[in-house]
Amino acid sequence: MPVPIATLLCLVVAVSDGDTLTARCGDRRPIQVRLAAIDAPERRQAFGPPSRQNLTRLCLRQKATLQTVARDAYGRTVAHVRCGQGDAATAQVRAGLAWVYTPRAAAYPQLAALQRQAQASHTGLWSQKRPRAPWDYRRQHPRG
Repeated sequence: MPVPIATLLCLVVAVSDGDTLTARCGDRRPIQVRLAAIDAPERRQAFGPPSRQNLTRLCLRQKATLQTVARDAYGRTVAHVRCGQGDAATAQVRAGLAWVYTPRAAAYPQLAALQRQAQASHTGLWSQKRPRAPWDYRRQHPRG
């Protein structure tokens, strides 16, 4: 579901997992934000906790710039998120703590290149023999 593209200046007040955070933008109530272009391991999946910890280190209690791009099926705002001086999705992929979301990979060649580097150097989740993509994990472990 499309949303008007907007740039918001917010404060990150919580981090749910490696690709989802909660931000307070001005006087509005807090919004849940999904980082655009990536998919991080689920909380109970291998590398889920380190992925969440890294996003927490990068963004929690930090000012963040959100460039909104959509609303997802769960009602979250999908956005490009910059915490401090860096792009959060880029940092997660570079650290080997998130996948480039496959359906969007062609639109983000710089992220795909960072993922290939992380894979080649066995960084983060790429240190596993057969890392399981979050979308495959969710299919086998549906929320109920």
